[in-house]
Amino acid sequence: MKFLFVKLVSQLSLVILWSFATVITSQHVSVVSLPNNESVPAVIVFGDSIVDTGNNNYINTIAKVNFLPYGKDFGGGNQPTGRFSNGLTPSDIIAAKLGVKKLLPPYLDPKLQPQDLLTGVSFASGGSGYDPLTSKIASVLSLSDQLDKFREYKNKIKETVGGNRTTTIISKSIYILCTGSNDIANTYSLSPFRRLQYDIQSYIDFMIKQATNFLKELYGLGARRIGVIGLPVLGCVPFQRTIQGGIHRECSDFENHAATLFNNKLSSQIDALKKQFPETKFVYLEIYNPLLNMIQNATKYGFEVTDKGCCGTGDFEVGFLCNRLTPHICSNTSSYIFWDSFHPTEEGYKVLCSQVLDKNIKDFF
Repeated sequence: MKFLFVKLVSQLSLVILWSFATVITSQHVSVVSLPNNESVPAVIVFGDSIVDTGNNNYINTIAKVNFLPYGKDFGGGNQPTGRFSNGLTPSDIIAAKLGVKKLLPPYLDPKLQPQDLLTGVSFASGGSGYDPLTSKIASVLSLSDQLDKFREYKNKIKETVGGNRTTTIISKSIYILCTGSNDIANTYSLSPFRRLQYDIQSYIDFMIKQATNFLKELYGLGARRIGVIGLPVLGCVPFQRTIQGGIHRECSDFENHAATLFNNKLSSQIDALKKQFPETKFVYLEIYNPLLNMIQNATKYGFEVTDKGCCGTGDFEVGFLCNRLTPHICSNTSSYIFWDSFHPTEEGYKVLCSQVLDKNIKDFF
């Protein structure tokens, strides 16, 4: 019975990615001041469900959230868009903060017009990771697939505005890479595949190698302002507390240790890339401690519930287990840090995005 439960949990969690979505409406996203009268023509995003704005709607995967209550607070309300959130994702918030546009569309949306591409898109796919196996198991777009789509994107905008303007857009845009949670929380922790090959130290090294290769390829395609988001405090999300935290649902030390190890190595690798490519702005965006601080000092930020999500029991409902038939949705989402067992509420993301992006914006220029 235990084996069957663990297998079920593994299969479920493989289609989930820890995400930082927010339901702040665009008019509540304050535009940041850019240094030296700089401007950002576009925001271009790669990664997983943290920053997927709906690409998974258009591929053959069960890792979709194009149903209520997802989108419960999007726009005018009750508009599921495929965002792993009850509203916007950080892709949208970052684009709005930079004054680029209010919503960052998914690249695979067939309704996109050529002019929509000029100000940026998200290539992210919920359920992906640095490890190619993570994306394969969930049947979603790998980082390699996302780069292929980016090459296609470059050709499309070149056809629209010509080579010179395309070069300017590509070089002056801000790029965000946000992934890795599924690799540790799912592919490594809840399935046997990689644990037969790697201990956690060597698996982290493997992830860092994949991240480095991606960033070098992105540089080769013309990107010059690149932000890389580290891993969150993985062991403290409600799902990990339920599965790994024992009877008292404590934070899981293993996932937190792994995330810290990864973040330390990622930060060092970004420093090395800065030296290797001095004309490029590589920016490490640290989110582990800001989220941990929110959890440990919830009342300081106006929250009351830190260890359960708003949807259902809050212990494990995420993805298709959080749906229109779920018997209970909390009445005051703003008092919860988490919307479901992996994804923060709009208020949670409002705090995170302000802390993480605002203080680092100068480093992109």
